[in-house]
Amino acid sequence: MKIALFDIDGTLVWTQGAGKRAMERALVAIVGNAGPEGHRYDGKTDRQIVREAMLLTGHEASRVESLMETVIARYLIELEPELAGADPDAFVLPGVHAVLDAVHEQEDIVLGLLTGNVVSGAVRKLKAAGIDADRFVVGAYGSDHESRPELPPIARARAEAALGRPVNGADCVIIGDTPMDVACGRPMGARAIAVATGHYDVAALTACAPDAVFADLTDTAAVLEAIRVA
Repeated sequence: MKIALFDIDGTLVWTQGAGKRAMERALVAIVGNAGPEGHRYDGKTDRQIVREAMLLTGHEASRVESLMETVIARYLIELEPELAGADPDAFVLPGVHAVLDAVHEQEDIVLGLLTGNVVSGAVRKLKAAGIDADRFVVGAYGSDHESRPELPPIARARAEAALGRPVNGADCVIIGDTPMDVACGRPMGARAIAVATGHYDVAALTACAPDAVFADLTDTAAVLEAIRVA
């Protein structure tokens, strides 16, 4: 049994900057600035983004801790109008619906999520792209832990609870669009499939040595095979 853990941003959906704009407005509203120019969000958890943005602009660690949940709550408020009225076809990435449908139908693959988004943000982004969050059997989110490498063991434990039996680390397959997606599961032996639909191209992702790499998710049969053999 394989546990297929999909990232969201840049892998399943492309929100055209909605999440970044919402986070920047939340940071400005609560702490007075949006963080340093060019601050990268890809591959990071929501709380990591907030922490880095605040520390890099001179805020003390204690202030980061005291304002973290306030910033996240404001981010979710700001995200709502960014996603409202969105065209799902404009947000969902190529091949995603077919791949999710196919994985969902397999008896030997469990469909799951592994994302830096807090749960509420994840659900809202998926809904905006026309993806039902309830079809994912297991998941680990940025609201579970601030550090992305801590998320694969959480997803694994939830898979074990859902299946009622132990799950080997090597049976967890993380599908994502950044080097961090490729790297985060290695400590527990998880496999990785990289997809170049985010900010990193095939060459950059190949250099990270994933178990498989795709330009996108349009070849459903090939993606299924990669999940099984990864």
